[in-house]
Amino acid sequence: MLSWTATALAALLVLFALLLPDEFGGLTPGAFARLPVEGIFGAVVLLLLPSKARRPAAMAAGVGLGVLTVLKFLDMGFHSVLSRPFDLVLDWILLDDAESFLADSAGRAGATGAVIAVVVLVLALLVLMTLAVARLSRLMARHSAVATPAVLVLGTAWITCGALGLQIAGAPVASRSTADLVQDRADQVRAGLRDKQAFAKEAADDTFRDTPADQLLTGLRGKDVLFTFIESYGRSAFQDPATASPVDTVLADGTARLRRAGFSSRSAFLTSPTAGGGSWLAHSTFMSGLWIKNQQRYRSVTSSDRLTLTGAFRRARAWRTVGIMPGVTGAWPEGKFYGLDHVYDTHHLGYKGPKFSWSRVPDQYSLAAFERLEHGKPDRKPLMSENILVSSHNPWAPIPRMIDWGSVGDGSVYEAIEKDGRTPEEVWKDPARVRTEYRRAIAYSLRSLISYVEKYGNENTVLVFLGDHQPVATAAGENADRDVPITIVAHDPTVMRRISSWGWQDGLKPGTNAPVWRMDKFRDRFLAAYSSQPGLALSSSAHTPHPTPSRGAR
Repeated sequence: MLSWTATALAALLVLFALLLPDEFGGLTPGAFARLPVEGIFGAVVLLLLPSKARRPAAMAAGVGLGVLTVLKFLDMGFHSVLSRPFDLVLDWILLDDAESFLADSAGRAGATGAVIAVVVLVLALLVLMTLAVARLSRLMARHSAVATPAVLVLGTAWITCGALGLQIAGAPVASRSTADLVQDRADQVRAGLRDKQAFAKEAADDTFRDTPADQLLTGLRGKDVLFTFIESYGRSAFQDPATASPVDTVLADGTARLRRAGFSSRSAFLTSPTAGGGSWLAHSTFMSGLWIKNQQRYRSVTSSDRLTLTGAFRRARAWRTVGIMPGVTGAWPEGKFYGLDHVYDTHHLGYKGPKFSWSRVPDQYSLAAFERLEHGKPDRKPLMSENILVSSHNPWAPIPRMIDWGSVGDGSVYEAIEKDGRTPEEVWKDPARVRTEYRRAIAYSLRSLISYVEKYGNENTVLVFLGDHQPVATAAGENADRDVPITIVAHDPTVMRRISSWGWQDGLKPGTNAPVWRMDKFRDRFLAAYSSQPGLALSSSAHTPHPTPSRGAR
């Protein structure tokens, strides 16, 4: 009984590995009620091999199957967070980022425990898979008289099901998903290696590389220009009428309040190169005017002399350029690439309050610190700032709330607010609550920014704010696109007249028919609109087509 039980478990483990989908959405009973061609082919090979070669071949197959199973689990995680599969060439560094996220959200002890558990599970999976294949190989060799016709029958059944197109719950009975995965990964590796050369050629073409300083951004001289990213602020924040009312209300109220204060606004959408995470890819895409879709491109561009949008302000020598980066916790050499005179990271904002899970500093405090450290100083030169608002970062619990600007102080006031908030464990038990808290976090970030402009903005204030990417699928929905809102707010009508040909919509909320640009197209259009170099005007009617990545797109 023990022997047969072990054999049955070995067979189930191998079938599980061969039929396991690479997305959580594919985990249905029908996915495991299929015939895997890889298992049939592997059995044929093991039956044909001589006895001396069979054992090492079985062990190699077991290790390989274990590795493929680990890869499928990685794909599941990447699909659920970043809406794409794991990249074997470029994504290993993101595992370290995942560990850092766990440490920031659950504490160092929790992150260490999770890492140890994952390592143990991976090793156990590799060992058990190897033992399972070896056991099945020995069994087939001992009972080849039975195994051979059984494999022939299974092979015939697979061919028949494939020819007839038989399906179970929408999945073909004749499965070759693991073979397709191997082929897909081979294509992915080749594409990743080719992409480096293709990107180098693309990056070498820069319309504004040699633009003289006195011709850059002449239409914004004397203005304070604030580029502000709102973490995870995507189209999904207000696209679902059933759940979007908090964000809709904030945007409608904010449009009216800013209009009363003398500001006008126009909005549209940008398509981000990433979703669910990878904010740095979106930031570098927006600033560099290049499509930064992976870590290899990010490393290449940030080590180059590419002119960034923020760097153009520094080259013009008419602004002090600063960054408010509460999410940066260590050395950040990319500040030089972005052309920032000074970067205020989490250690230089003077914050003495509690962490809000991953978000170390509430957005209202970050903006208050910007006012205290830079914007509110008397007799200063015009400012260009890159502000990163992080209170809307996953896991959206606990969420700060707005307080009187005069009460912000050193952030100690947030102790009670943090204690009264929900914990990530409470929120993530229920997907509906995750979506609700996500939108509450976005509403808080928007209120903070709108209130800041209303209180501290003046006739020289120009604000460009946008999302970096859509949230994870739990909040955005399984079929969400990669579009994020972008809005320009200004008090001076001449600033808005320069973009009147863009076709953007009035107000802080872009409608469903608002223009959609790829994020890498913004830099050139913005510089062309506000610079005076002849011949740089870009067609306002040009709409760059872009594919909307579908779930599972490779």
